[in-house]
Amino acid sequence: MRSFTIFRVWSIPIRVNVSLLVFLPLLAWLIGSGGQIELYAGYIERLTGVALDTGVLRAGTTPWLVGTLAAVGLFASVTLHELGHSWVALRYGLTIESITLWILGGMASLSEIPREWDREFWIAIAGPVTSVLVAAGCYAVLLVTPESLPIVRFVVGYLAIVNVILVVFNLLPAFPMDGGRILRALLARNRPYASATRIAGRVGVLFAILFAVVGVLAFNPILLLLALFVYGAATTESRTVVIDDLLEGLVVGDVMTEATATVDADETVAGLVDRMIRERRTAFPVTDGGETVGLVRLADLRGVDATDRDATPVSAVVHDVPRIDAEADAFDTLALLGTQGSALVVRDGAVVGTLSQEDYSHVLSFTREFGKGLPA
Repeated sequence: MRSFTIFRVWSIPIRVNVSLLVFLPLLAWLIGSGGQIELYAGYIERLTGVALDTGVLRAGTTPWLVGTLAAVGLFASVTLHELGHSWVALRYGLTIESITLWILGGMASLSEIPREWDREFWIAIAGPVTSVLVAAGCYAVLLVTPESLPIVRFVVGYLAIVNVILVVFNLLPAFPMDGGRILRALLARNRPYASATRIAGRVGVLFAILFAVVGVLAFNPILLLLALFVYGAATTESRTVVIDDLLEGLVVGDVMTEATATVDADETVAGLVDRMIRERRTAFPVTDGGETVGLVRLADLRGVDATDRDATPVSAVVHDVPRIDAEADAFDTLALLGTQGSALVVRDGAVVGTLSQEDYSHVLSFTREFGKGLPA
């Protein structure tokens, strides 16, 4: 879904996802409903020892006003929470690409997650610490707000309570939430980062299953959505870190298939099919007048009818693909390859190989089995 930048803090774009724009009116209605007002008013009375006039809060359109202010205040609190993470990350010299608010809260996108356990620990815990400070500030305002302002008392009291809830929830060791990142940081003190990530990811999956079970039993769609998010994020992060660890120190030239054979653009598709079978290759750089003009893959040939292969030149099916330097980092290149499928590899301007998902699969299998030393 699309996100829109609404303002910037410390040059960090603060973005609002469309899902939040759809969800905010519903959240305002839920908060302003009679049951929620009664519930939180009771909590606020216990916190202050002063009764809150719920009759005023439930009169006319006041519930909508209360719900709207509380909902906006909640996501302002989430923004401060993410800015807490960002402030510490900036102190470590990391780049914050954006902070996005969406239906399940907020996400600060860092240019990279530090592998030093202490850095990740302090970045992760900064969010909950910020929420504690916000809760304390709201509680202080609640104590000095006169009884004649019940709407203000309710909203700041509500924000004090939900910020504490936000802290408790975020500190659950359900990776990739703050508690899960804190768990990974502590595990990484005495074990490899990838191993720490796998353990934290498994704990996250267990919590996702728990959220799903409770969500089904309580008929709570938000918990079900959260379960899907935690499960997907935990497994994806774990897989990404493991791949990064396996590819550490490798460049594209270590992964590619050398371009020892090419096919001329005037060659027929039928002739190329024969070569693919004979040479057991599924991709060839295509040359025209001695210049490499693209790549042809087995998938590109499937759209040519068998009866037309003898009359169809390779130039009709050649595929324009990115050209990647042989010295580029292998892991960073993998993300680009995921969207393109394949690429040509160049060194000093000359094509020296091809790169595909299959090449990565072979290298990952080898490094997983035997370590980083690739065969020459």
